[in-house]
Amino acid sequence: MDITYALFKVSMIRDYYVELVGERIAGNIAWSPDTGMALRKWRRKFNASQLEVAKLMGVKPSVITDYEKGRRTPGVKFLRKYVKALVDVDRERGYGIVKELAKSFGINVDYILDLGDFYHEVSYDELVKALGGILVNSFIPEEPIYGYVIVDSIKSITLLSGNEYYQLLSFSVNRALIFTKVTTGRSPMVALKVAPMKPKVVGLHRPVKVDPLSIYLSEVERVPIIVSTLNSEKELVERLRELK
Repeated sequence: MDITYALFKVSMIRDYYVELVGERIAGNIAWSPDTGMALRKWRRKFNASQLEVAKLMGVKPSVITDYEKGRRTPGVKFLRKYVKALVDVDRERGYGIVKELAKSFGINVDYILDLGDFYHEVSYDELVKALGGILVNSFIPEEPIYGYVIVDSIKSITLLSGNEYYQLLSFSVNRALIFTKVTTGRSPMVALKVAPMKPKVVGLHRPVKVDPLSIYLSEVERVPIIVSTLNSEKELVERLRELK
């Protein structure tokens, strides 16, 4: 494997860990009946001082104290900066807490190359263009796409349990689910046939051919297939990140 791409892939996996763990922490704080206590709980979990967090957020330590004691109620912007500060503290220590939390949350990143949300609605035409793709179906849905998940199809087949497969599907709701290392696309489409949740669109990266059964199932389930002709997984990730 090219060393540049190897490092790039490590970066993608790290970003994925951070994004998912950060979302879980922020959700836990926002859902808590005592947000001040929740803020303090997570700061202590990350072994971060109020001074460290305040410095990274660009505020005075007294501001952190006010929020943690419930004298002020955090908004979305503050919450995002607070969680990011905790992650940044952990980053300097090798992401030990983030990795620990990812395991406790049941987050398996070995089969996911990248995922993300678009900051605006993306049309099918825009997605097809970004993928260097070909839409193989006779229909073009009008609903926009809000993000993407790129999956190594070989690893997903060999590593995923039933519960983890449902977790993958939950990631793909309102997103494009793109499979790499596919031969015909039959396995992903058969699996989606019986799935309770389905992505907006399925992408197949450089398949040898597209199985007619795959196309038939996509027509029945109304989940279009885009065949991506991009040369590499690295280019695939970069083009989708540009849409973000």
